Amino acid sequence: MRPTLLPLPAFSDNYIWTLRCGHEALVVDPGDAAVVEAWLNHEGLTLTHILVTHHHPDHTAGLLHLKARHQAVIFGPDENIAGLDHVVTGGEQLDLGVFGHAQVLAVPGHTLGHIAWHLPKDDLLFCGDTLFSAGCGRLFEGTAAQLHASLQALSALPDASLVCCTHEYTTANLRFALAVEPDNAALVQRQQEVADLRAKEQPSLPVRLEAERGYNPFLRTDIPAVIAAASQHAGRPLTPGQETLAALRRWKDVF
Repeated sequence: MRPTLLPLPAFSDNYIWTLRCGHEALVVDPGDAAVVEAWLNHEGLTLTHILVTHHHPDHTAGLLHLKARHQAVIFGPDENIAGLDHVVTGGEQLDLGVFGHAQVLAVPGHTLGHIAWHLPKDDLLFCGDTLFSAGCGRLFEGTAAQLHASLQALSALPDASLVCCTHEYTTANLRFALAVEPDNAALVQRQQEVADLRAKEQPSLPVRLEAERGYNPFLRTDIPAVIAAASQHAGRPLTPGQETLAALRRWKDVF
């Protein structure tokens, strides 16, 4: 049986990603326990697994409540997160029962211990705040070099991987991406697609990684047009890769 994927809206722009398979449920980054409880009760599900990507409260605030109410096994990074049953750091292959196997990827940058979860059987990538559609996370703790390496690692995953990030930032990210690459036809198409989805109050996510590579400037730091735009904004020539990413991230921070 193939698990069913569903994002639960939380706070102003978060998604708590969920999987259900039969009567079992898995949730990712449950910042709001009440949202998860309402879904479990409505669907008559048993919560068996919780995956965490990083320590920020909008991703972890529901953990202790859910731990007290359910027998779910909680996995997360080494970031002093209360309630974890198993700490992972990257490189692990974990058996999640009916939800298959998960690969843990170390993706520091947004936070130092940030991890991502790749479930290859179902082409799912739970990437927290490292990679967004048409964007990436802010550098709160890590370096541009770390974030560039993390994004390259995510970009190397299979084309069919579904990017399940944790915020509905796509519309704003696309505005920035179009400032970087105004002649990118894939960007124009994605902007219209997202406008149509949001007009219907539907999520812009998940999105195929293959598509993201065609318009996300933070995955395109070796593309001449992206390097040229970042260089113009920085006021000096930039090298491909890490230096271009750092300039793009500084630009996006004030965009």
